[in-house]
Amino acid sequence: MKIEQIYTGCLAQGAYYIESNGEAAIIDPLREVQPYMDKAERNGATIKYIFETHFHADFVSGHQDLSAKTGAKIVFGPTGMQMGFDAIVAKDNQVFQLGNASIRVIHTPGHTMESSVFLLTDEAGKDVALFTGDTLFIGDVGRPDLAQKVVKDLTQEKLAGHLYDSLREKILPLADDLIVYPAHGAGSACGKNMSKETSDTLGNQKKTNYALQEMSKEAFVKEVLTGLTPPPAYFPQNVLMNIQGYDSIDTVLDRGQQALTPEAFETAANETGAVVLDTRSPEKFAKGFIPNSINIGIDGSFAVWVGTMIPDVKQEILVVADKGREEEVITRLARVGYDHALGYLKGGIDAWKKSGRETDSISVVSVDELAALSAKVRNIKILDVRKASEHQSEHLVGAENLPLDYINENMAAIDKNMPYYVHCAGGYRSMIFNSVLRARGYENLVDIRGGFDAIKASGKFEVTDYVCPTTLL
Repeated sequence: MKIEQIYTGCLAQGAYYIESNGEAAIIDPLREVQPYMDKAERNGATIKYIFETHFHADFVSGHQDLSAKTGAKIVFGPTGMQMGFDAIVAKDNQVFQLGNASIRVIHTPGHTMESSVFLLTDEAGKDVALFTGDTLFIGDVGRPDLAQKVVKDLTQEKLAGHLYDSLREKILPLADDLIVYPAHGAGSACGKNMSKETSDTLGNQKKTNYALQEMSKEAFVKEVLTGLTPPPAYFPQNVLMNIQGYDSIDTVLDRGQQALTPEAFETAANETGAVVLDTRSPEKFAKGFIPNSINIGIDGSFAVWVGTMIPDVKQEILVVADKGREEEVITRLARVGYDHALGYLKGGIDAWKKSGRETDSISVVSVDELAALSAKVRNIKILDVRKASEHQSEHLVGAENLPLDYINENMAAIDKNMPYYVHCAGGYRSMIFNSVLRARGYENLVDIRGGFDAIKASGKFEVTDYVCPTTLL
């Protein structure tokens, strides 16, 4: 029997390939399904089942495409949802044979009402692994506030109560030597305090995971709901896509990989209202970009920030990318449901410049330049666009905290006529912030190269961990 975790760092997501005696199952597959098919073919196996732990919110799963291409059956746990595709809705404790092994569906409502975990029993009849989806993470549990945005009459308190019961009635009685394989690790917005580890024994989780400790239901509900921040706006839309169905990934990639000349790109931008998304590094973007484009670098938390800055997954998008990375960008957009990329700029920004078309730029200062300026000019305006928790932990004295997450709410606090020097931790988020506001007519924002990390390392500025009472949102 084979068990392979296929971990995707940019989504902090784990999919699983299980194989026994020539039959394979995939748990929680990503949108691009060819790698699973290639793996099975190399092993001489047939993909028999596609198991989904729940209707995912943070990505569009590949169950529909994988089933269409392989004939494998899609399996969900008990759910009252009407799905837009053929699937087996399993009963609690229903067993599915996979070669000489078996997989048992255990219904564990709480993160969502259909959430289920899958218990794998090997060829010798021994329970060996538990695929826990978002019910149980390493060091945490799935947040219980997402399904209420899709299903009426659900509250986060009700869901947290269900989760308490599921953990104690369904998970805790299982054997300590089971290996826990969750759907996510640190960096995912589906929990609040996940470990960087991507697997563990259930016995160790019983000892170390706060959610599995002895406590009342009331105490659990309070604990699991404390500290939750609003999820990205695209989450409910991804849930609906996972329930109702979606365009084939092949169709999405064909549509998005249309190579557009600068003239065709400009025409599409003017006629469709598409967002021009520049996915190059912040450093490259600052030196020259198409006016009114926004920068979300592909080499960062791309999906999360696309979902935050472009809240409607149906928004049409035109892509600017480094040469050779166009397909990667379109694929990563599709992973989180942004299926309406219209094409990319052929030849990239160099082709745009060679065509004689206008470009814009964003000023950048080094920490040394900022220090010199601070010595000459009193009370320069510095904006810290990190999360409030990061700012409260440690920040530059005098900096005002306007988190990127709340850019629309915080925009009114910025005077268009005043210069501001903007930083995040390292420069990724500050360039997103600057690009979005630049597109909205704010022309006096300057990016601080290297962000807070460089500011602190320089030793030229006063840094404090005092919680600023004027911190916004």
